[in-house]
Amino acid sequence: MESGTMEKTKIQMLYEACRVIFSQKELPTFKEIHWLKNLLGTFEAIDFGIDEHGLCGSPSSSPKSDKGLICGQGISQITYIHVYECEQFSIGVFCFPAGGMLPLHDHPGMTVFSKLLYGSCYVKAYDWVKVESSPGFPTFGLGGKVLDGIMSAPCETSVLFPRSGGNIHAFTALTPCAILDVLTPPYSEELGRPSTYFMEFPIPSLPGYTILEERDLPDDLVVEGAPYLGPSIEADDDDNDHC
Repeated sequence: MESGTMEKTKIQMLYEACRVIFSQKELPTFKEIHWLKNLLGTFEAIDFGIDEHGLCGSPSSSPKSDKGLICGQGISQITYIHVYECEQFSIGVFCFPAGGMLPLHDHPGMTVFSKLLYGSCYVKAYDWVKVESSPGFPTFGLGGKVLDGIMSAPCETSVLFPRSGGNIHAFTALTPCAILDVLTPPYSEELGRPSTYFMEFPIPSLPGYTILEERDLPDDLVVEGAPYLGPSIEADDDDNDHC
């Protein structure tokens, strides 16, 4: 720019917002959560190097990058684009082909912001009403339904919390779609935050409630990785020491 300064990219602003909110000792305030939720609502697939209308075999290019774009309509497997991760938070995008499904899974002790960037998906979500968890035994308990419906872009950013908002959820893509996820803190086996998958057993006599039982990682669940092709993030040195 003529002034000699560069305007910050949206992804840089997202990184800086997450760093400010999630690196403090205190829990985020409602105002901070609402602010971040509104910021995420401004994002589009192109901000992450994804052409939501692109087909493989019809490569397109981005004015922001000479590497081209990921073709949203050409995704054949559930694909995760890792954008950024440190001890406090992670940023990434899941791209789904039509019919792609992430089974019921939880987010232990985590707050998750999810923004549907394009497409439509069916979402089912539960929170624990009562849960039993002992070392060496499968986790099981009673789940209360929070959401059971279709989300279509554009739509509001959703937020789930450790004990509310639908911490255990599943996605089924009705069309090719992509979901931006910001997790705080990120999954960590070492720190007691593994991703656990569940089977559900509805209770006919109690509509809206189901028995949830831990299951092994589904054999047919395949999540591929893809490079992040959006604008680079200028991370602070302190973050680099913890990532």
